[in-house]
Amino acid sequence: MKVMKFGGSSLSTSSRIKHVLDIVQDAHSSHNNPIVVCSAYQGVTDQLIRTSQLAAKGDRKYLADLRSIRKRHLDTLTELVPVRKRRNAEAFVRDRLVDLSDVLHGVYFTKELTSRTKDYVMSFGEILSTFTITEALKSRNVPCAYVDSRLLIKTDDTFGAGKVKYDLTNHMIRSYFRKSRGIQIACGFIASTTDNDTVTLGRGGSDFTASLYGAALGAREIEIWTDVDGVMTADPRKVEKAFSILHMTYEEAMEMSHFGAKVIHPPTMQPALDRKIPIRIRNTFNPDFQGTLIGKRDATGKFPIKGISSIDEIALLRMQGSGMVGIAGIGRRIFSALAKREINVLMVTQASSEYSLCLAVLPQVAQTAKHVIDEELKFEIRDHQIDGVLVEEHLSVVAIVGENMRRTTGISGKLFQALGKNGINVIAIAQGSSELNISTVIAKADEAKALNALHDAFFLSGTKSLHLFIVGTGLIGGTLLKQISQHRQFLLSNQYLDVRVQAIANSRTMVFDENDSLSQHWRERLASGRSAMNLQEYIRRMKAMNLPNSVFVDCTASNALVEQYLGILQSSISIVTPNKKANAGKRALYEKLHQTALKHNVRFLYETNVGAGLPIINTMNDLVAGGDRILRIEGVLSGTLSYVFNSFKDGRTFSDIVKEARIQGYTEPDPRDDLNGLDVGRKLLILAREAGYPLEFRNVRVKSLIPETLLRAPSVGEFLKRLQTLDSFYAQARDTAAREGKVLRYIASFVDGKARVSLQAVGRDHPCYSLSGSDIMIALTTVNCRDHPIVIKGPGAGADNTATGVLADIIRISHHQS
Repeated sequence: MKVMKFGGSSLSTSSRIKHVLDIVQDAHSSHNNPIVVCSAYQGVTDQLIRTSQLAAKGDRKYLADLRSIRKRHLDTLTELVPVRKRRNAEAFVRDRLVDLSDVLHGVYFTKELTSRTKDYVMSFGEILSTFTITEALKSRNVPCAYVDSRLLIKTDDTFGAGKVKYDLTNHMIRSYFRKSRGIQIACGFIASTTDNDTVTLGRGGSDFTASLYGAALGAREIEIWTDVDGVMTADPRKVEKAFSILHMTYEEAMEMSHFGAKVIHPPTMQPALDRKIPIRIRNTFNPDFQGTLIGKRDATGKFPIKGISSIDEIALLRMQGSGMVGIAGIGRRIFSALAKREINVLMVTQASSEYSLCLAVLPQVAQTAKHVIDEELKFEIRDHQIDGVLVEEHLSVVAIVGENMRRTTGISGKLFQALGKNGINVIAIAQGSSELNISTVIAKADEAKALNALHDAFFLSGTKSLHLFIVGTGLIGGTLLKQISQHRQFLLSNQYLDVRVQAIANSRTMVFDENDSLSQHWRERLASGRSAMNLQEYIRRMKAMNLPNSVFVDCTASNALVEQYLGILQSSISIVTPNKKANAGKRALYEKLHQTALKHNVRFLYETNVGAGLPIINTMNDLVAGGDRILRIEGVLSGTLSYVFNSFKDGRTFSDIVKEARIQGYTEPDPRDDLNGLDVGRKLLILAREAGYPLEFRNVRVKSLIPETLLRAPSVGEFLKRLQTLDSFYAQARDTAAREGKVLRYIASFVDGKARVSLQAVGRDHPCYSLSGSDIMIALTTVNCRDHPIVIKGPGAGADNTATGVLADIIRISHHQS
């Protein structure tokens, strides 16, 4: 025999109740005659309380609520029970509604609502729903009977939370069920005193009813039917990737429920726990799913924890002082004073020095609790032995729960690493000696972020989610989005990396999408977007989303975005960018950005500042981190200018090659931005800084490829016309170099602390001699590689190469988060 309990969410509408009837009928067809425990229809209990309170105030609006209650129950009966079988049922329902009306009229006239009367009023919800469901089953020819639980479950006269008289209750339940036949449909939540006064069983009362029936009768299982697929690894409203837990122990269920999991209410399950009766949480609307079985320990659990739970909002009471150190009885006095005011303490943490104590309480009682403690310790506070109580609000508790945590090393380390790498500060910590639970107090604003970060860390087999916020959808940004779309499944399957594009923006429009559909349809979404691009608003919304593992990707050449980098890093959001403005600007900003990233445990990555997708900066960082010292940097750092001079053969003019490079997308829209050499100078500056040399841009001597007169041309078109005036000059330089067996290369070098960029003729013995196409090359001479420099060579231009480098940096951030 089993007990099946259906809560209000399963009984909210007639269509949902029909699902319940189908489930019960199927159980009967399987040769089972379960005990079915029913709650009131969803929302009815609250409506009954509100109606009685209005009546007690003398407010005639209670009559409108009463009519609404009457209509809902009669309409539900009409929809569930055919007219030919409805007469007796309707008479019962109408009689009970008359009883309810009479008691509410009495409350209205006396202006008094005692706890006894309130319990009686609330009982009508379960009486009416349970009777209606019984009649609906009978109309389907299912043998069943209505059970008024007040006749079987006996309590004391603590109205609102009756204390069960277990011996008497068990005797009455067993006596009744020895004689019963068919399915028994019992009212949840209600009981009675030995004087037969109606009493309610308090929060989770219907679960308690099911537990009492199951324990008294030795049921093989108690099923709690609700509207979710059992107990989840986390709240699915806050953690999209949460999934159902198939098995958990009673203790784990208790811990999860205490910290916010609403599926069961721990005290109500005690009778079942005492008799070791398994409890299964199932979904009324997905009855084929087995749900969560709560019972003995499952040795097959593959995860180190069972679930992550939270309390949305708490307040922390802090007290400290020398008067607490080594003084017996301080704790007893504090907790006794709070208990007298019925203030529940959710969590306690105390330093081993006894100098400080923190208590977590619900925010609505925080000020009362402060006053109670201040009053209890007033003499110690007066004598400055203990400071007055400080109240910190807008906090949450996030807890990880699981029996596998016992004697398992590394669990707390993994928790704090996941929180720390996402910039989540832990304000207080608590762990019980049973090692079933580690609780942390954090800022309420970080709750969802913490839940997702911890869920990724403990449940997704190493899978990490990266949440991207991309600004700039031009050549590089657009190519990056295409690559993300193309490689996303590969990254998920092979690198356990879930890359999610949460927002994109160009100079005109910005689009946010929490469902992550932007990587595939970004052009359409931008075209139809209604939000004008506002950089401050974009960054505000990005920060407000507060997602774990967030990455800001700047694919622009904008100084305005660079000005926001510090604030972004300070919000624990990593940055990836091909935009070299930040790193080639003032050295103070360069250093501040790196210090801020380090302080907030995020990454500031910009491999594509130099060399598109080539691993130049990372190689230099690895050399420096390994203790080597870079002595000399030399190479061709511009893929554009490499293409120009590699293509500058006999029979071709310099200006024609520049025009060709522009058409093929190698140059900037205005080729002067390449030919003036400043971009190469910035790259050299960045490399020198990465090598540890404190240079400013003014320390880099750049020799432009074009004179000032051409730089001042009024338009790009006019510039390209005037560029022809340099053809003979460059032809002569090329021919002179050729006669000496050399070629022209625009070379950047850092030697003996001096940075230079200029056009040079190099021979076959020079590493840059054999370059082709848009390839670039860099030679690094270090202390350890003094005689044989490290040479890095490859494509240094093109949207595909650069976007690949940006994506590589994004992936690198996921490794940092591991």
